Amino acid sequence: MSSTASAAGGMSASEIESRHAWIRLFAALALGTIGGIGMWSVVVVLPFVQADFGITRADASFAYTLTMIGFGVGGILMGNLADRFGILKPLRGGIVVLGIGYVACAHATNIWQFAIAHGLLIGMLGSAISFGPLIADTSLWFDRRRGVAVAICASGNYLAGTIWPPVVQHMAASLGWRLSHVLIGIVCVVVMLPLTVVMKRASPMVATGSKGSAVSAGGKAPISTGSLQVLLAVAGVACCVAMSMPQVHIVAYCGDLGYGAARGAEMLSLMLGLGIISRLASGFIADRIGGLKTLLLSTTLQAIALSLYLPFDGLASLYVISGMFGLFQGGIIPSYAVVVREYFPPNEAGTRVGIVLTSTMLGMALGGWLSGAIFDWTGSYQAAFVNGVAWNLLNIAIVMGIIWRTRQSHAKLVLQPA
Repeated sequence: MSSTASAAGGMSASEIESRHAWIRLFAALALGTIGGIGMWSVVVVLPFVQADFGITRADASFAYTLTMIGFGVGGILMGNLADRFGILKPLRGGIVVLGIGYVACAHATNIWQFAIAHGLLIGMLGSAISFGPLIADTSLWFDRRRGVAVAICASGNYLAGTIWPPVVQHMAASLGWRLSHVLIGIVCVVVMLPLTVVMKRASPMVATGSKGSAVSAGGKAPISTGSLQVLLAVAGVACCVAMSMPQVHIVAYCGDLGYGAARGAEMLSLMLGLGIISRLASGFIADRIGGLKTLLLSTTLQAIALSLYLPFDGLASLYVISGMFGLFQGGIIPSYAVVVREYFPPNEAGTRVGIVLTSTMLGMALGGWLSGAIFDWTGSYQAAFVNGVAWNLLNIAIVMGIIWRTRQSHAKLVLQPA
């Protein structure tokens, strides 16, 4: 039996990996797939919004930046509420606000109204509940298969990125981006609310009053929970500045190269679709080698794929590289959640996972804006790709440092209070 199960007061496998746990997991996957549109619709409509408001690429990208910041902060806020009151209430409230946010964006008269509505209503108070808090809640219903379960739940975000971009692209081109936003808001509320009915029960880990186990194999000197939290947060920023370059700008990049925005939307869909395979594979890997090693593997492969954008810009090459990027980087985000559950108590899962995933969203926000700004400064995306690779190398260094510190001896490392 794992340390987590032991800490849960001898909780049986049937209680934490029951039929209800799996039903709940796939309901969370569906909620994440639908609610995750808040992260991707703004990427697809970026050229439409830029043309409508007559603004620069960097100004248009700022809406994405606020969305990612709001998404990240909302992850902590909603995660904390879920720790205190359970997932159901913040989940239902977030769904309603998500629908309101899309309607509000449709009526924006300038980029600032659009960006604030996206960041506050869609990002912070809407879509945020469909990612980090759901992942944290899922981790509390699984032990031996936690890596796989977390990966499946986290795949909702990538399913959203696979399904929604071509749909939003078609809607924006045929109906206009404003009417598209109204329809999206209605669909989110009507479809998501009924799915919340299976989320009523409290996690068995929290219900038994488990405090969890903060023990990891290997290590010479104690490392505080606060230090580990900070290191993971900085690593999250770094990896996602790199990750955001192709994810945020591939549509605009293809347009600039003369291939058209539709080709870019297809590449984004391909990237995120193959990312689902990567996420699921990372779950199986994490259940065998642990979250930290899985994180290092994924981020190293991401750096390799990102660097390939520098010498190749042909249409066929971009499809291949985008597919590779999706296959390589999909396991990064769920690995952070697995690491948090390996090192921190279950009754802090919502807040702790929210903090780490917020750092990744801040990285996406910074990277999305910074890449647009670098394009405006240089007239090319080449320097933006170089910038992404540099941030990726920083992430690798941090993760390697954590692993090195936790493997200094064969003694067990017990995390001390910060």
